[in-house]
This record gives sequence, structure tokens and C-alpha cells, in this order.
Amino acid sequence: MQTRLLLISHAATAALRSGRFPADDPLDACGLAQVAACRARVMSLAGKTDAVFCSPAACARDTAEGLGFTAVPVEALADMNPGQWRGRRLADVASEEADALAAWAREAGAAPPDGESFAAVRLRVGGWLDALELDHSSTAVAVTHAAVIRAAIVHALGASPESFARIEIPPLSVVELRCSIRGGWTWWAAQTQ
Repeated sequence: MQTRLLLISHAATAALRSGRFPADDPLDACGLAQVAACRARVMSLAGKTDAVFCSPAACARDTAEGLGFTAVPVEALADMNPGQWRGRRLADVASEEADALAAWAREAGAAPPDGESFAAVRLRVGGWLDALELDHSSTAVAVTHAAVIRAAIVHALGASPESFARIEIPPLSVVELRCSIRGGWTWWAAQTQ
């Protein structure tokens, strides 16, 4: 028997669509409509769930609720902290702090000023995955952020943290990880059963 964990990235926020770093934005009407449009697909993939978690961020809570889940917020599923870039336009950061932005985009150990690096996110998320206690025939869902899902994939594969930049997670993507009784997570293609 295997534990299934479906990681779902939250719907696009107004900040994401306008090219701004997140600032705990809730979903707007457009984001809520995206959630409604994919609800049946996600519910088909999930089937019966034994546990549902989410990031404490408003957009993740809104996405979970819109999908029909009652989720427990978990700090380990919080988005990468953008520090002083919170709420700023990507274009402005690129023109004012080009070197720092370039390093952050490609180096796992680089962080925004007063922010969090991908390497730190990977350790946080990996620790949560390794400590997750579920029966070996259960299905869990976690509604979270692209960076967190990248971290979970990198952890599951035992890949170099630098590989994070080669993983794209669009809004409302579903990634499936499985853990067998032998332990260790495996990345599975999420598909309709």
C-alpha cells in the first residue's frame, strides 16, 4: 500500500497576473473562476481524501475552499518569503536589483533581502514530508505554492537544490507524490484514474 499526496498549486492571484511578488493576496473573481473551472478534475484525481492541508496564505486557503476541501493550515507549506520584494513588481526589482534577482532565480542559496532562499524552503518542506504521518493506504491533499511544490519534487527525487529552476509549476497544477511502506517519496504523474 502507498500513501498518496496530491500537491495542488493555488490559483493565479492578481499579483501573479500583474508580475508582482506575493503579499498574501486573496483570490479575486478571476482566480475563483479558475478554481471553479478545474474543481471536477481535481476532485476526480483526489478521490476520497483522508487529510487536507494548505499554506496559511489567503490564496491557498481560498483555492482549497473553492475546490471543496476543508484544509488545515500548515506553516511548512507557506510560500517562499520574498522579504523586501514583497508586493513589488518584478520589472522594478529587475531594474533596481538585477544582480540579486538573477542570483535568486538560479542559485538555490540566494535569497531576497530579508527573504528566504529556495534551499531553506527545500529543507522546510522536506522536513514536513519526512515527518508526515499518514496510514499507508491514505490520500492527502496539500494546497500550496509553486516554490513549495518544486521543493517537494526536489526532495522526493533527492535532486540537487539547484534543479529548482528547471521545474515549472503553473497555477492549479497537480503533482502526485507517493510513499510506500519502505519509505521515501516518489514523484508520479497525476492522472485521472
